[in-house]
Amino acid sequence: MLNAEIIAIGSEMLTPFRVDTNSLWLTEQLNAIGVEVRLKTIVGDDEGRLEEAIGDALRRSEIVISTGGLGPTEDDVTRQVFARVLKRRLVLHHPTLEKIRARFAKRGIPMPAINERQAMMLEGSMLLKNDHGTAPGMLIEDGGRTAILLPGPPREMKPMYSTLVEPVLRRTVGEMFILRLKLSIFGLSESRVDELAAPIYTRYTNPTTTILVKNGEIELHLTAQAKSESEAKSLLDQLGGKLEEALGDVVYSRKNESLEKVVGDNLRRRGYTVATAESCTGGLLAGRLTEVPGSSHYFNEGVITYSNEAKMARLGVPRELIEAHGAVSEEVAVAMARGIRERTKATFGVGITGIAGPGGGTEAKPVGLVWIGLADDEGAQAIRMVFPGDRHFIRVLAVNTALDMLRRRIF
Repeated sequence: MLNAEIIAIGSEMLTPFRVDTNSLWLTEQLNAIGVEVRLKTIVGDDEGRLEEAIGDALRRSEIVISTGGLGPTEDDVTRQVFARVLKRRLVLHHPTLEKIRARFAKRGIPMPAINERQAMMLEGSMLLKNDHGTAPGMLIEDGGRTAILLPGPPREMKPMYSTLVEPVLRRTVGEMFILRLKLSIFGLSESRVDELAAPIYTRYTNPTTTILVKNGEIELHLTAQAKSESEAKSLLDQLGGKLEEALGDVVYSRKNESLEKVVGDNLRRRGYTVATAESCTGGLLAGRLTEVPGSSHYFNEGVITYSNEAKMARLGVPRELIEAHGAVSEEVAVAMARGIRERTKATFGVGITGIAGPGGGTEAKPVGLVWIGLADDEGAQAIRMVFPGDRHFIRVLAVNTALDMLRRRIF
């Protein structure tokens, strides 16, 4: 498998105001044709640092792609630095110069003299025409390595790569099918997932496996490459099946679906409905459920009962229950779930009450304590969780846990 490096060039990306999205997009495109991205670098408009980055990249990687620094201004130094590292002259490409002049003429303005530098090409390079801007790109084969210079603006860079660069790389890589499988997991820690999964996936070099964490959810990303699509799929099915068997029902999807979509699909399939009563999560659970298209088929109603008075008035939670146990308690979570279910005639009622912080916690009821109640025609129950993190993370984990609780109950 060929390996690549991406160098994003531009001092603006070293500020808090710009994000290097080009590298993400290029990585996806390269992976899709069987090229592995081993390193990404962001370098400002500093010739010394850029020369060092390019030189290092060309020594260790078979493909080096740069984005940015091909403009007409003094700080656009990509061409001259690549020329210096590759020991090639920069020569004026007259057809490109005329095209730039024509582009300005079409707008009714003369071409500034500084734009001439955009027509300077590395000797022996392949011109990558730019139909969406003035700066052409370049592709240079040098001693078994490929250097590719692309413009920075995504509207110029993307079509240039897709139409001109990718066909060249595909010929180099050969016919290769890359397929991916994502196992979405909730209910175990990252370390526990890896403890169960690593003895299985480490026996494979193809597919490769990556473990990621996002909002308390764990993702196992499997990538297989083969000479045919069916072979790649077979490799994924084999490893994916073994991992699912080892992990059990904490795997909620292998189709790149969100937890709320999995829950929603199962509610709809069985003709069930749900209603929510939320305190500390402030409607986030209802929001997640209704983000899914078609949720009107199964979502009845959601209420935010933040105050004790609202819990009593909207859900029928008895005052004496709150006075005896507190608003953040098993008893109140169950009463909330029962109350919203009875009032909306839903199959399931979910109630959430907790302390999201940063204040309001005590030794007995710390910040992060959340009770989640679930009621249906068979009865009601609640689970107690103490979540780590700040207010935002506590609320997200509470919603994820409620969704997973509902998912397990539906099955």
